[in-house]
Amino acid sequence: MEIQDATTKHKKKPDWIRVKLPTGKKYTELRGLVDKYKLNTICTSGSCPNMGECWAEGTATFMILGNICTRSCGFCGVQTGRPGAVDWTEPEKVANSIKIMNIKHAVLTSVDRDDLKDMGSIIWAETVNAIRRINPQTTLETLIPDFQGNKRNIDRIVQVAPEVVSHNIETVKRLTRKVRVQAKYKTSLEVLHYLKEEGIHRTKSGIMLGLGEKEEEVLESLHDLRASSVDVVTIGQYLQPSKKHLPVHSFITPDIFKKYETFALDLGFKHVESGPLVRSSYKAHKHIA
Repeated sequence: MEIQDATTKHKKKPDWIRVKLPTGKKYTELRGLVDKYKLNTICTSGSCPNMGECWAEGTATFMILGNICTRSCGFCGVQTGRPGAVDWTEPEKVANSIKIMNIKHAVLTSVDRDDLKDMGSIIWAETVNAIRRINPQTTLETLIPDFQGNKRNIDRIVQVAPEVVSHNIETVKRLTRKVRVQAKYKTSLEVLHYLKEEGIHRTKSGIMLGLGEKEEEVLESLHDLRASSVDVVTIGQYLQPSKKHLPVHSFITPDIFKKYETFALDLGFKHVESGPLVRSSYKAHKHIA
C-alpha cells in the first residue's frame, strides 16, 4: 500500500489533503442565513471540507440532541461529558432551519445519548416528522448512533422511514475498541443488517482510513458491510481534530482510495464515495436512488 507515514511529530499534510476555501453565490447566501439565524449545522461547526460543494447542491447536515456526547471516541472532536436536558422544541427548530436554508436533502446526525432511557430515539423520530411536515419536498438521511443495538429504539427510526439510514462502523474490527471505545464492531453490523431486514430502502456506512489499519482489514470490513446488506459506503481520510485525539498514522494516497472504490463496487455496493476528503454526508443527495 502506498502511504505517507505520519507518525512523526508535526508531519506536514500532503498536497491532496489541502482544502480550498468554499466560495460561490450559493455558499455566501447560505452562510449569511446560518449566521443571521444562528442555525446549527454540523457543516459549519465541524468545518467540513466539502461544505461549499454540498451547499451548492442543496445539501446540509444538522446535529440534534445537543453538542455533548456520552461517549469518548478517540477520533471525534465533539465534547464528552454529561449532556444537558433534551430540548423538545428542537424538531421544530431543525425543520424551520431547513426551510430557511431551502435545503433539498438534509442529513441528520447526533451525539450519543446513552444517558437517556430511549437513547434519544424519540427526538430522532419527532425531528424526521417535523421536517416532513414543514418541508414535504425535502429528502432525508439519518446518520444514527447504534442505540446500543436496542431494537425498540431502532424501530422508531424504521417507522418514520427516512430515504437513507446510515450508521458508521468508522474503522476496521481490530481498531474498534481503540477508536470508538464504547462501541462494538459486531453491534454496528447487526444494527445495519436489522435496518435492512425491517425494510429501510437505503442503508449506508462509513470508514476512516489512516488510523493504522492494514489493507486486508479494510477489504474485510467492506465484505462485512456488504454481507450486512449495506447499499452505500463512504471511505475517507482520518484527520486529527486536536492533540488530545488519536494521531494520524498514515495519509492514504488517492490511488489507494480509488482501488478501494473499485473493490467495493465489485462487491455490489450501489454507491461508493472514496477519497481523502470524503466525509459521511459527501454527495449524500445521490445516495437515495
